[in-house]
Amino acid sequence: MTIWDERYGRDEFFYGTEPNEFLRAQAHRIPQGGTVLCLAEGEGRNAVYLAGLGFQVTGVDGSAVGIAKLRKLAAEKGVAVTAIVGDLAAFAIAPQAWDAIVSIWCHLPEPLRRQVYRACVAGLKPGGVFLLEAYHPRQLAFKTGGPPTADLMPTLDALRSELAGLELLEARELERVVQEGQGHHGRSAVVQVVAMKAKR
Repeated sequence: MTIWDERYGRDEFFYGTEPNEFLRAQAHRIPQGGTVLCLAEGEGRNAVYLAGLGFQVTGVDGSAVGIAKLRKLAAEKGVAVTAIVGDLAAFAIAPQAWDAIVSIWCHLPEPLRRQVYRACVAGLKPGGVFLLEAYHPRQLAFKTGGPPTADLMPTLDALRSELAGLELLEARELERVVQEGQGHHGRSAVVQVVAMKAKR
């Protein structure tokens, strides 16, 4: 059993059932009724929220336990989400297949992150958007959530390189209070990006 299976194996939702605040604020940028891929989607709160807005949503996560809870939450909310158990190191993101790709708290080792985000750039349709919020390495000082090591957390400079080919509409490092279930709780150092693929 992985640490994620253990976290998601409880009755309650580890990060709650409400969507991420940044995602909620930026969801209007996604083309109406579009196809959305949610990376490292866990128990499904963001995917289910987007499905409720009328998007065609696919959520992928390496934890079968998390994906089972995603399916349960979607059923409770009466929405359809395609839920896939998959390792992002092997998951294929088809070229020009998505109107939006969402990366909320998807923390990967730098080489894998670079590989996945390169595939995300290719995977967006023209005019598609990439929405990201992640913990910044400065988060280690706050200890209010996120990975235990800095190498799993991107800086904005790193993301500018890894998302080459997209126009960054919003890109910032900031501190904000994150309250999401028992997993994220308090003042946090984060990086946020809204990026778009050229419409041609």
